[in-house]
Amino acid sequence: MPSNWPQSDTAGGGAAAPRPWWLGGLVIALGCVCLYGAFSLPQAARYAGVGPGLFVTLVGSGLVLLGLLLLMQIARGEKFVPQDTEDASGSDKADMTAFLTALAAAIVPVLTIEALGVPFTAMLSFTLVARAFGSRKTVIDLITGAILGSLAWLLFTQLGLQIGSFLPLAGI
Repeated sequence: MPSNWPQSDTAGGGAAAPRPWWLGGLVIALGCVCLYGAFSLPQAARYAGVGPGLFVTLVGSGLVLLGLLLLMQIARGEKFVPQDTEDASGSDKADMTAFLTALAAAIVPVLTIEALGVPFTAMLSFTLVARAFGSRKTVIDLITGAILGSLAWLLFTQLGLQIGSFLPLAGI
């Protein structure tokens, strides 16, 4: 071990502080799962030259590399402490209501895109995310989400990609 690495995590002869080895292992495991899934996807496609497996392979490789770098930092004794942000203290508890609202925004498209269409789904998801970030202007958030969802649907349609119906209830 190099001489500049700490020999012990003890503070004044006390017990060694626990090191989060599991965190680096978790990142590496997630990268390995991505790599395992990438092998079942084509790495190249005839029409584009780049297949879907290439991007999953790059993400998986990046996660494995970042996990290894994280393990190196842990081995050097890097301390992982919450940092203060612009308007919050690192010791503040997480806002579970905001977290669950953002989680609901991620689940909404899975449940509603086929039944409601892209604009309504985007409208709901955008409004939930805005609410999670503290917005209380629900009507403006709904309108903004509908506009963004409509523009996304239009642009994807112009590219020849189908991301869902515009308004399935109206038959569009």
